Parts: sequence; structure tokens; C-alpha cells
Amino acid sequence: MKKILSLVLASAMVASALAGCGSTKTAETQAPTTQASAETKAPEGSEAAPAETAAAAGTIEDGAKLVYWPMWAETEPQGQAISEAVDAFVKSTGVEVEINWAGSRDTRKTLEPALSAGETVDVFDEDIERVNGTWGKYLLDIQSMYDASPLNGAQNATLIELAKQQGGGTLKSVPYQPSTFIMFYNKDAFTKAGITAVPTTWDEFLADCEALKGAGVIPMTVDDAYMACLFGFLMDRVAGSDTTEAVAAGDFSNEAVLKTAQVLEELVTKGYIDSRAAGNVYPQGQSNIADGSVAMYLNGSWLPNEVKNQTPEDFKWGAFSLPQIAEGGDGAESNQYGAQCFAINKDTKYPNAAFALIQWLTSGEWDQKLADASMGVPMDNDATWPAALADAKAVLDSTTHRLNWAVGMENDTNVNAAIKTNMAMMISGSVNAQQFADAFAKIQKGS
Repeated sequence: MKKILSLVLASAMVASALAGCGSTKTAETQAPTTQASAETKAPEGSEAAPAETAAAAGTIEDGAKLVYWPMWAETEPQGQAISEAVDAFVKSTGVEVEINWAGSRDTRKTLEPALSAGETVDVFDEDIERVNGTWGKYLLDIQSMYDASPLNGAQNATLIELAKQQGGGTLKSVPYQPSTFIMFYNKDAFTKAGITAVPTTWDEFLADCEALKGAGVIPMTVDDAYMACLFGFLMDRVAGSDTTEAVAAGDFSNEAVLKTAQVLEELVTKGYIDSRAAGNVYPQGQSNIADGSVAMYLNGSWLPNEVKNQTPEDFKWGAFSLPQIAEGGDGAESNQYGAQCFAINKDTKYPNAAFALIQWLTSGEWDQKLADASMGVPMDNDATWPAALADAKAVLDSTTHRLNWAVGMENDTNVNAAIKTNMAMMISGSVNAQQFADAFAKIQKGS
């Protein structure tokens, strides 16, 4: 007998919800605010229903056995939570699930060959833009399944719409672990410097940097993993996302490069960027946030989790969106946000069981446990955000313009490398803004 998932899961889950990386065309979206829960039960299906109808009805195929390739290592908090959730799913539904932890050692290199060779991979997960872009041709369209499931209307509409956009106008993945990339800071450092409110203008930002410096705290840092992100975000605030994306795509002599380099030069010469950052190799920059020597770091909402074993229990995280720097630049309403996501291989023999597993992982108890384990953001509208990300949630709620990852500055390896090299040299005092711009103009795209 086929199991009726809508009945099995209804008692185990509440309605689900909310708000990493990639580089596709910038999408204007509504802010990822929390949506009201609106659970919709799936209709009952019949034995003779085709696969897509049966999945929408909530039935699981007899003898279903799934192979799942996670992006996480088994020892990571996310991996541990997912492992526990899958065990519970197996016990609840009787579906066999094999987790290929070996694949997670470098999913970005190993998944494509496996899918191309026809290896059994039923469910996998990674960044929302990479899954839908790089591996898009392997994805099953799950729009009808989603529409008929309890997830429909219970998860954040903005993030689901983003997944739909990434899927070419139809849903081919279900997001989880939403994230945003904004300025994180140590609230105690701000208090020490007498700063009572986050900056809303660039002049206020510079004044706060001076106050932090005066209080004996280095204002901000960066390391090699995020230099291109910092450069992209600063250029966005100087010249806007369209110009920034154009520069990243090959307009290397654009005047915005020099203007952004001049902003960086000011931050360096005034001592607002940690001089150690010139040689920082990830994760050194965030370690210096954790040890209290640096106050601010433009980074992702995963930062508090990544340094939670280094920070004291009473460490107070704050977050704000960088203000506009120059006329024509974007302001605090423009931020990058995204998520990881689960997807189903279009060649799976068990689409219903695969969708059932995704539903299980992205809603209710297990969605919350995954968020708690990783100090991350849950998908469920009624779930609880970690206290460390309270300010980040406020920024997300006020975001009206979505930026691509690094505003395009990591799309091309040569662009990324040029930024890292020249920013490190600028921080060390080896080059000035004009020399930075001159070097950038010489990039050979794609070579």
C-alpha cells in the first residue's frame, strides 16, 4: 500500500518559511519579510495516478529507496542535524535513504560527473543559484508538487519566488537555510566607542570608524575569501549594481573602479581597515572579530555560527546595511540574500518520496532544529530566529533590491584574483587608488 504523506507529515510538521551565493542577473524583489502561515493540505491521490499527480497528492511510491548527496560534511552542525532528521524520516515513512557523505567533500566538483554519468542521485543540495544554474538541466520541475503540499503558502513568498526565478519561471528547488550578506559588528565595541546607533550615511560610517579607532578597536577587517565581496559592495554603493555588474563583466576601465579604489584608499590611510588584512587568509579575518580586536566585518549571516566556538557566550552581534557612498550608488535597501536549496534529479524513480524528504527537512520540527544547530535562519514562518541574527532579520525585512553574490565580482576568476592581489597591496601600502585602477584595467577576461 502506498503511504499517504499528507497524513503522515501533518501530525509531525507545522507550516514552513523564510528568507550564499551565485551570480545571475540582478532581480528586483520584495523584501523577504515573514509571511502569514497558510497551510494547504494536499488532496488524496489514487493508485493509478501518474508520478507528478501522485506526488502532489502526497503518496510515496512502494519500495522507495533514495540516495541523497548533501553539501555538508557529516561532522558539521548542518550535517549532524540533517542526519538526525533523515533517520526520523526513515522511521516515520519506511523509505530507505542512503546519504552519500563522501560526495560532500567537494560537491561542486563531484556532483556534475555523477549526474552526467547517470549515477543514482535522487536528492541533492547546494547554493540556490548554483543548483538552478550549473545543474539546472538535471532538475525535476516540482511546481505542482509544491503547490499541492502543506509548504505552499507557509514559506516565505519572496524566497520561493527567487527559487522560481532561478528555475526559469517554475519551481525546481525548495530553499532552506536563508542567508544574507551585510555588515556584522560587535555591539560591545560600538558601546566602548560611544556609538549609540548604526550609521545611515557614509559620513556617519566614517565618523564611527574614527570613534572605534579612538577607543582602541580596529574598525573593520577582511580576508582573502571576501575581498571581492567587499570591493563589489563598495562599488555598488558608489555607482549602483548595474554599473558594478558591467565592470565585473568586462568594463574594466570604468571610472567606478577608480572611485571605489579611492574609497578603499581612504579607509586604509585613515587606519580603518586592519593592516593585518593584507595577509589574512580565511578564516583569519573573522577570528579577529571573535577575539574582539576588530569591530566590523562585511560577511554572511553564517558568520556567528562559524565563530561561535571562539566568541564568549555573552558576545553581542549586531548588523546593518552599508549606506550609499556617492550619488548614483545604491543604499541600505540593496542587499544580497539567498539560500541553500534541495532539488530532485529529473531521472529519479521515486519523485514522490524525494519530495516527501524535502518537505520533511524544510518545515516544522526539523527546519527549526537545523536552524538551531547551525545558528542559522529557519524556513518556517512561525519558527524562531537565533538572537545573534535579530538585526540581520531587520535588514532583510527592509531590503527591496536584491544584489547578486559579490555584485558579480566573483563571476570571473581573473577579476576575483585581480581584486585580491591589488586590495592586499593597497592595504599594505604598496599601491594607491590610481595604481589599483590601472592594474584592474589590464585584466584579461577569461584568460
